Amino acid sequence: MRTARSGEVKIHIDAPPQKVWDTLADVERMGEWSPECNQVRWLDGARSPAKVGARFKGTNKYDWLKWSMRCEVKVADAERELAWSTLRGDREVVRWRYLLEPADGGTDLTESFECIWLPFDARLAEDFLMRDRDRRREDAMRMTVERIKSALEAPAPTG
Repeated sequence: MRTARSGEVKIHIDAPPQKVWDTLADVERMGEWSPECNQVRWLDGARSPAKVGARFKGTNKYDWLKWSMRCEVKVADAERELAWSTLRGDREVVRWRYLLEPADGGTDLTESFECIWLPFDARLAEDFLMRDRDRRREDAMRMTVERIKSALEAPAPTG
């Protein structure tokens, strides 16, 4: 059984690209949105994805499996695109991308992934331990962008 090596989901958010970018650039909040990524912490003194090459560590959970990955920012084009890659050593494993496009007074947000190289242990885990990985990954991506949308479209607190 082979799992998909790429995929994407898209959603419209009633917020301008700048506001969507500001929210996405706060990568440490990914644990609030993603059902798989629980925590993100910047490495080597980085504090934002403003600089290509900035690194962070993501901690993930899928059922009873837990793992961490070092990630490196590959694209940081404010209000347009944010992309990072998970790394094994210095080798790119999976590239995650958020594309922002102005549309209908708001922003179309696309989350996508592309598997660049999958080490044997990761292939084994996906093929045999992560049952129904494709559907669940798409569901997780959809949940992530829906949670980002909800956070951005929530009424501002009063008082």
